[in-house]
Amino acid sequence: MYEKIEYGKIKNKSDWRYNGLANQHFAKEAPETYWKTSTDLPSFPALQEDTECDVTIIGGGITGITTAYELTKRGFRVVLIEANQVLNGTTAHTTAKVTAQHDMIYDEFIRHFGLNHARLYYEANQNAIDYIKGIVDEHQIDCEWIEQDAYLYTANENAVQKIRTEHEAYTKLGIERDLIKDLPIPLGSKLALVMKNQAQFHPLQYLKALLEQIVQKGGRIYEETVALDIKKGERPEVVTKSRHAIKSRFIICCSHFPFYDGGGLYAARMYSDRSYVLAIKPKIEYPEGMYLSIDQPSVALRYTVVNGEKLILFSGVSHKTGQGKAMSTHYETLRQLAESSIGIESIPYYWSTQDLVTIDKIPFIGPMSENEDNILVATGFKKWGMTSSAVAATLLSDLVEKKDNPYESIFTPSRFHLNPGLQKVISYNADVAKHLIKGKLEKPDVQFEDISPGEGKAVTINGRRAGAFRDETGCLHLVDTTCTHLGCEVEWNDSEHTWDCPCHGSRFKPSGEVVEGPAIKPLKQIDLD
Repeated sequence: MYEKIEYGKIKNKSDWRYNGLANQHFAKEAPETYWKTSTDLPSFPALQEDTECDVTIIGGGITGITTAYELTKRGFRVVLIEANQVLNGTTAHTTAKVTAQHDMIYDEFIRHFGLNHARLYYEANQNAIDYIKGIVDEHQIDCEWIEQDAYLYTANENAVQKIRTEHEAYTKLGIERDLIKDLPIPLGSKLALVMKNQAQFHPLQYLKALLEQIVQKGGRIYEETVALDIKKGERPEVVTKSRHAIKSRFIICCSHFPFYDGGGLYAARMYSDRSYVLAIKPKIEYPEGMYLSIDQPSVALRYTVVNGEKLILFSGVSHKTGQGKAMSTHYETLRQLAESSIGIESIPYYWSTQDLVTIDKIPFIGPMSENEDNILVATGFKKWGMTSSAVAATLLSDLVEKKDNPYESIFTPSRFHLNPGLQKVISYNADVAKHLIKGKLEKPDVQFEDISPGEGKAVTINGRRAGAFRDETGCLHLVDTTCTHLGCEVEWNDSEHTWDCPCHGSRFKPSGEVVEGPAIKPLKQIDLD
């Protein structure tokens, strides 16, 4: 059973140093995702000229790649562009649970949207599992596909009724289920809800095979190609940072947070959430199954096999991007929770991930706005990108092909539900305004001369807030901390060595370059000379 741990509190500060993790369990000093280190991904050239196609896809993660795969399979000419390298963002940092059990949502969906709406959401995601498995089987992809049961559980007696209520929702929806008290793993469960016949896999091995299929079918892929703007029209154009244009019948934006808003007001209808993953060699024998706590701080567990041994992906302790304690404390909270439950021999890998959450917890998949049916978007997957990406790929491909799709109305970005939508819009935008004002008023008293190698902090220069980072060589990097998206003030992330925006989740390198959007432009560098 978990030892009670105060969220974000470091028990032994001697375990830490200014630039990250120093606990004896951690094999690496910097975050590194297992999926990337175990996959030899192909590389692609940058776009060097103007071009045309049927569909332009922006974003080289699981959604963009799966959509490109589906469209090329249907005979469309596709160009996929990625600002950095394919599979370098959120997809590489997932825990890769392929499941329709998206936390405690089905009772809530029935109450807010009705039984039919909730059933269609479940069917869309359960069908997505079958879709992915069909691709794995068709192409004989060696991606560690393993069917698993998924468990929601609580270790809190006061939350048992929540599990029972969600079980009733499963019953109404006809979901194959079970209600059990004891888990096959010592997590102190009081009651657990099982969703049968879900799955897990190695996401990058799966997607590497899809990249090969896209190229074989004539799809073109370009890396280091930043989409800067979209020119609307009957054949809209993507304008790149290098000033090349891609003209097509449809544009599909799969770039996590849309770089182009199109009047959809996405910044007002989503927020960015970070969570953390430890790949642990445990002291216990880990059984089958994927586990998710409904308690706070919430944690999730699944295993993957590395060199013949099970590593447990122990994840959770989420918070809004750029907000809360120093980022390294979240890793420590997660480590303490793991130590008190499964025990830790070592932590060969650890990483963090970023997800977007919509105001009603349902992804936005469809036309970017009501007036633009040839500019499409997929975003807001709320940590459940494995199935949501497959839902998006088939739905978006049907929209391109002018085919009916039974799930179109559920995911359409133009929807608006009064309950709970209105309250969450007000609450979220009040939070954005709070951080915007707070950042503008803050005048840090830190002097950049006092910053040590490997350390980053907000400082005041000539009466204005700035960001200072000193690298290991002693070189100082100074940037304007005003986010180039909508003007919030970024905060230092001590684990990832990035400047993170607390309003909409943009992230920047110490030198100011964009790591993750929606920002397109880098932070302005400050020269003291």
